[in-house]
Amino acid sequence: MVDFQDRVVIVTGAGGGLGRSHALLLAGLGAAVVVNDVGGSVHGEGASTSAADAVVEEIRAAGGMAVAEYSSVSTPAGGEAIVATALAEYGQLDVLVNNAGILRDKTFVNLEPEDAHAVLDVHLRGAFYVSRPAFAHMRERGYGRIIMTSSGSGVFGNFGQANYGAAKMGLVGLMNALKLEGSKYNIRVNTIAPIARTRMTEDLLGPVAEKFDPESVSPVVAYLASEECELNGEIWSAGAGSVSRVFVALTHGYFKHPDAEGPLSVDDVAAHVDEIRGEDGYVVPFSGQDEFAKLGPRLLDG
Repeated sequence: MVDFQDRVVIVTGAGGGLGRSHALLLAGLGAAVVVNDVGGSVHGEGASTSAADAVVEEIRAAGGMAVAEYSSVSTPAGGEAIVATALAEYGQLDVLVNNAGILRDKTFVNLEPEDAHAVLDVHLRGAFYVSRPAFAHMRERGYGRIIMTSSGSGVFGNFGQANYGAAKMGLVGLMNALKLEGSKYNIRVNTIAPIARTRMTEDLLGPVAEKFDPESVSPVVAYLASEECELNGEIWSAGAGSVSRVFVALTHGYFKHPDAEGPLSVDDVAAHVDEIRGEDGYVVPFSGQDEFAKLGPRLLDG
């Protein structure tokens, strides 16, 4: 069975929605949980201790262990403070769930720089600021699990969410670096792309909104955060009972040997678009080195 006895978990943005659901489930499985939430609006305005406090009370009322933390993830000092709370209260940190987020949706031509900066600060820089001290501690202990929260808006795209989508796909890039750097220290870094009914999405899901409870996503987070999970660098879409792997693939593509056939020309590219795009024989690279592993033998064959 998956359990989190003797494990300490940080969940950012855990005052409501997905974060609250993750925190409650992980606490129910035995984890001591740092419930981080700045208590602001969906747009990142204001602050309050009440959201984090309410979740902590829920956990404690059910017999679990939890402590509230109110720092903003959007600054390096905030990230350090969140991790410091886990270490001061429980003496260790085993799992970090980067969940905090805000929305400031506008079409691209109407998107003001401050709206882009605010969203990037919470989603992308926030995950960086909390993960950095967390990763350092996990590396020293030789164990850790980090979960990034991306989105279909970043992986696939969504109208009116250039800032949000860029931040969410940026988290995939952050994961891809950390999965490599943490591997030999038994740190596993994975990403979810959830579909859930929260205050950020309740107006977007329409008549099927009731099917997308946050509670249908949290078991996926719990598995990826568990000691049993040895997967690394995965992206999983989750929602309404569905769990699917999402991946970036490299097609077999077109190859013209530069020595035997001469340099690639624009006409070559135009003539082989179907071959470049063809999905037969694709590979799923684990790192950038795998691209060279595909190309190297073709170069040497010439």
